[in-house]
Amino acid sequence: MTGLRLGIDIGTSGIRTAVLDAAGVVISTARATHEPQAPDRIDADGWWRAVQTCIGAQGEALKAAGHDLTEVTRIGVDGTSGTMVLTDADLSPVTGALMYNSAGFDIEAARIAKYAPDVHITKGSNSALGRALRLQAEDVDRQARFLLHQADFVIAKLRGQGGVSDHNNALKLGFDPVADSWPDWFAQTGLNMRVLPQVMPAGATIGGISPQVARDLGFSTQAVIHAGTTDSIAAFLAAAPLADGAAVTSLGTTLAIKMLSRTRIDDPSIGLYSHKLGDFWLAGGASNTGGGVLADLFSPDELVTLSAQIDPDVASDLDYYPLLKPGERFPFNDPDHLPLMGPRPDDDAVFLHGLLESIARIEARCYAAITELGGGVPSALFTAGGGASNPVWTRIRARVLGITPKPATDTEAAIGVARLIG
Repeated sequence: MTGLRLGIDIGTSGIRTAVLDAAGVVISTARATHEPQAPDRIDADGWWRAVQTCIGAQGEALKAAGHDLTEVTRIGVDGTSGTMVLTDADLSPVTGALMYNSAGFDIEAARIAKYAPDVHITKGSNSALGRALRLQAEDVDRQARFLLHQADFVIAKLRGQGGVSDHNNALKLGFDPVADSWPDWFAQTGLNMRVLPQVMPAGATIGGISPQVARDLGFSTQAVIHAGTTDSIAAFLAAAPLADGAAVTSLGTTLAIKMLSRTRIDDPSIGLYSHKLGDFWLAGGASNTGGGVLADLFSPDELVTLSAQIDPDVASDLDYYPLLKPGERFPFNDPDHLPLMGPRPDDDAVFLHGLLESIARIEARCYAAITELGGGVPSALFTAGGGASNPVWTRIRARVLGITPKPATDTEAAIGVARLIG
């Protein structure tokens, strides 16, 4: 394949873009912040304006690297999973957008529970389907034509037409990637089935860019738009190869686990789901433990100083369950699970050792759950997030997990979505 490919990442704090050449080498990157938004009335058009700003900055970065936006032949987009908006046929929002972390849809959840299977991804008060039903209720003039996830919305703006999503974004909304269809019982919830998008494999070719958008932004009118993905999956693709058993642990504020498998494994009861990704399934879940607990207890300098006093080859006899507040999602789902970080020894280095080891044990339980359900074992483990920079924690994890974690070469989701369309 020739030409450059552009990845657009719509993150929680802003937009990031990356341009890769035909060999997958990063040519340039750019970023732009989101416009200020009222949390109870998110304007989806603000996402698009921020994307336009970032593309403008990307054009300047490309010129500095001896290239031009007209060389971009393929464009891919990722967005936060579960964030969505209703638009009319002209792609103008008819409701505010609801973000991935919005919750409190108890009325919608009760309606969904009447018709959904006993265990299903759409159940619960923070359900993506619950969000869709709430948005529909807000569309009092019944102007809605398209239900669009965040990435879908930007892709629609690039194409000049809506109505397409991807397997990854559509999963939480309830799309069945095996049957390749929306559940029949959706209509019984009162959802207007007409607004649901056509769902394509992540990264698949959708069609050409809007000629007007191409001229406005400086792209070639021959540029092709691809189906998107979620931000977390794009970050996985930046960090790891598309190979059986490749796994990524993100040690950020929370602990997120993802592993590629030839087998689809799902267990919503423990917070484990699989996304279709090419010939593979990307199994994953997220625990509420992680670096947020450490940051709450120690300063960055203290973490460095205390970690240096720990012997990572000796197991800690402290058995904690580090959480900032009650509740766990994976490797088990218990909204009332209590934090356990005591007794606390007088020596802070001993205490930190126990915390690091306990988080590593939870990580091991996460991968064990994937293995027990038939997903296999990690063949290569990459680490992203701030915790990847702690060599003592890496050695503790290697001992506990039985595999040596490698630092991820790239962690930017914009790079990952550009690789997806390569």
